[in-house]
Amino acid sequence: MRITKIISGAQTGADRAALDFAIEVSIPHGGWVPKGRKAEDGIIPEKYNVQEMPTSSYPARTEKNILESHGTLIISHGKLAGGSLRTKKMAEEQKRPCLHIDLAKTNAFLAAGKIINWISAYGIEVLNVVGPRASRDPKIYQETLKVLKAFYHMATVDEEMPDPQRESPILPRTIEEALETLLGKMDMKAKTKLARMAEGELIYLHPELGAWIRDKFELSLGNVALMNSCRLAAGKKDLDADSASFLIIKKLWEKLKPNYSLRVVE
Repeated sequence: MRITKIISGAQTGADRAALDFAIEVSIPHGGWVPKGRKAEDGIIPEKYNVQEMPTSSYPARTEKNILESHGTLIISHGKLAGGSLRTKKMAEEQKRPCLHIDLAKTNAFLAAGKIINWISAYGIEVLNVVGPRASRDPKIYQETLKVLKAFYHMATVDEEMPDPQRESPILPRTIEEALETLLGKMDMKAKTKLARMAEGELIYLHPELGAWIRDKFELSLGNVALMNSCRLAAGKKDLDADSASFLIIKKLWEKLKPNYSLRVVE
């Protein structure tokens, strides 16, 4: 994944969710905060590796984080207001990439796809994450975590799969053959990462990994044998290529889970 660091102002809500996410997946984190490490819930906890500004001004720290990142991601429910709106205007004034994800209009995995495309288009490595504080949006912390985890799963699993255009076509005829092909192309880290996902999180992989499977195994281009194998397994005679690719992802997860979910990968 391209992201090498995540920063934020460490305020409650979306800012804090971004830092907790970075800590959870072992991405370096940081950011600038007002003098005294102040936030609406008191002093920002020491576990966050953030730096104090020489001033207690919130706008000053907002601008500093914009300038020290390659792009700013703003997550909200609905139209921007307050500090989030000010952040967007500052980023535009500084001519820095800025993406607003409105969760009132899009779900987590569609948002994750937009973030991946945006990061790729602008070459973003240091990501600044911003959003409402918890007092203004009590749900924004969990929703921001959900979006960032969806983005992480989609980006990392897709990155670890090879480019089908660079390889000779391999057309498995059964689900079992498809799984063996996929397993042969995944390293230990990718297998463990997939095995540790909850079943409900697999949908986040579908837009990217599902497309890879459809293209690689030619599910939409005449691989009748594999499609019939998927239809038989699903018990659905009218199963389409999109659903077949998701079935293969689920079968892969089921195969990996018993042997890889408890492994520790450095």
